[in-house]
Amino acid sequence: MEFLTLLFLFSITLHNLEEALWLPKWSEHAGRFQKRVEPNEFRFAIIVITLFAYLTVFFYYVFNNTITTIILVGFLGAMVFNAIFPHLLATIVLKQYAPGVLTGVLLNIPINSYIIYRFIEENLITLFGAICATILIGIILLSFIPVLFKIGSRIMPTN
Repeated sequence: MEFLTLLFLFSITLHNLEEALWLPKWSEHAGRFQKRVEPNEFRFAIIVITLFAYLTVFFYYVFNNTITTIILVGFLGAMVFNAIFPHLLATIVLKQYAPGVLTGVLLNIPINSYIIYRFIEENLITLFGAICATILIGIILLSFIPVLFKIGSRIMPTN
């Protein structure tokens, strides 16, 4: 599993880097898919979420218990879901490239899905547990994003 979790960290880092570079500009014309976001506040949020991914893997290996497994699998699932909604959906509906879709579809979906499959195959979590973990961690991540934007706008003002 060590190698697989390193692939997760690689894929989420590239995905978040792609978003950090192009999503703020794209958000100016994204309509209902993404409210306009300032580059600094977005980049602060994406750095914190990326660090959270690294901490999740670290704690999984240090403690290796049910809670850390649930958090890691939930994070993996949330990133799979994120690749589809909003990235892939926005690309299809808007008929323009949404930043994050390339790394989401080519890296996050296959890598994270395979890791979740391995967790289930090795009886470390059930399919139902993986779905519940994805929903729980997805809700937590989604609720933190506006807070991180607000913090980012205060500690990294645009001008």
